[in-house]
Amino acid sequence: MSLDIFWFLPTSGDTRYLGKSDFGRPATNAYMRQIAVTAENLGYDGLLIPTGSSCLDPWVTASSLVGATQRIKLLVALRTSLSGPTASARQAATLDQALGGRLLLNVVPGGDATELAADGVFLDHDARYEAADEFLTVWKRLQQGETVDFKGQHLQVQGAKNHFTPVSQPYPPLYFGGSSPAAHELAAKHVDAYLSWGEPPAQVAEKIADVRARAAKHGRTVRFGVRLHVIVRETRAEAWAEADRLISRLSDADIAAAQQNFNRMDSVGQRRMAELHGGQRDKLEISPDLWAGVGLVRGGAGTALVGDPETVAKRLQEYADLGVDSFVLSGYPHLEEAIRFAELVFPLLPGKKPVTLRDQVLTGGAFDGRAVAAS
Repeated sequence: MSLDIFWFLPTSGDTRYLGKSDFGRPATNAYMRQIAVTAENLGYDGLLIPTGSSCLDPWVTASSLVGATQRIKLLVALRTSLSGPTASARQAATLDQALGGRLLLNVVPGGDATELAADGVFLDHDARYEAADEFLTVWKRLQQGETVDFKGQHLQVQGAKNHFTPVSQPYPPLYFGGSSPAAHELAAKHVDAYLSWGEPPAQVAEKIADVRARAAKHGRTVRFGVRLHVIVRETRAEAWAEADRLISRLSDADIAAAQQNFNRMDSVGQRRMAELHGGQRDKLEISPDLWAGVGLVRGGAGTALVGDPETVAKRLQEYADLGVDSFVLSGYPHLEEAIRFAELVFPLLPGKKPVTLRDQVLTGGAFDGRAVAAS
């Protein structure tokens, strides 16, 4: 089975070390374009453009890449809590037309109540998923050319119409990740691909089984993916040394502050990430070659596959054997790690071509060496 391999745009900044250091890279548009063009040249299938208060706006970022890329797909956040379904349907159709059908959408109801409050959203966890269900019900009908009247608990539209047809039919594919029962039900009812953060394979298998069973009750099938960091080097020893170096400048206070921030969130996925390591540096290999060090200070995806190319390819195959056909990967710094992963691991993956020297020619802006805190 051929695998879809996506890379990640670090729209909140990039670094060689987690936490504060003198090796930060600001999230300039020039740097985002450089990563995007490089990933396309290397043969990655898509790019995840994240969302959050510390990130560049994902829709503006995606729009800036329309002319810079030709083939690679863009996975852009669809924030169901921040915008109405009619305006969002028009926005998505417009961007999909500009991209020639290369738009994918990552459904994000939101998992940080404090951040949502700053955006004017005051829904609790389950209410956000109820609102997302209503949003997607209306949004999908609009993308298929219907005129919609809808009155729900959270949303109401009258005579809603999207006058622009997306290239992707019936609408740009919907991706989504969430670990609560409400999230799994939303995935089962609405999305095309469910993404799990990189938990140990046995835990991912449980989530896949639950989403698959729920989807069957709706008469649907869902694809599956995993969101992971990667640290790959020519030898296992080099890879693990790099993992240690990545967190070498973190203080105990840095870790405690980050974990305290994560604990106030109502995201079940974030809680599961934190439980993998418990905030302890000495309990980071949570499954063979699966390292939870990134999650000491980074929210969201907090695990990395670490090892030589053969080991990393083997671990990816273990997830593929569970039914996973898509991987959304990242690594620090994102430009160099994208090249390294493609060069070392692509030849070992089904459907991926070996990277040539010509593929590694980098285009775009230069790095800005000013320090940023990226976590």
